[in-house]
Amino acid sequence: MYPKAYIEYLIHFHVHRDYFECHEVLEEYWKEEGMKDITWVGLIQIAVALYHQRRSNFQGAIKMLSSAIRILEDQSHRLTQLGIDHIQLTSLLQKRHLEIVEQTPYTSFDLPLQEDVVLQCVKHCQLNEVEWCSNQNITDQFTINKHTLRDRSDVIEEREESIRLKKSR
Repeated sequence: MYPKAYIEYLIHFHVHRDYFECHEVLEEYWKEEGMKDITWVGLIQIAVALYHQRRSNFQGAIKMLSSAIRILEDQSHRLTQLGIDHIQLTSLLQKRHLEIVEQTPYTSFDLPLQEDVVLQCVKHCQLNEVEWCSNQNITDQFTINKHTLRDRSDVIEEREESIRLKKSR
């Protein structure tokens, strides 16, 4: 019923609290789908904002969350199709935005999902032997600082190849 990448995003978001992976999974899907559905961008930006807030990068968090709110305020129909309560989401995002402006430390954030989405996510969790919404405040430094600690050799190699190709033209 829902795209596999979206369910993976929700699992990373609510189970692992790995907002970096949320971004990676959904951005790849958005690109594969032709970059037409702006709703995916708004959901990606929520995850990126939380990633920044957890790292105390409040300016980055404000920028991302402000953009997510702007994008998603016009996506009520699409959010409903994705099993998200648009009115509740807007309220939660505005509250979180104020907390970030006040430089409140990160706390876990749950998207207001409708029951059918939660059931699909719970089923996925059961198959993978993880508990839905169990990890509230991750302290694992790799998850918190993933963009600086991950292996980027493939990205670097791809960029170097692109530079070589441009020089050879």
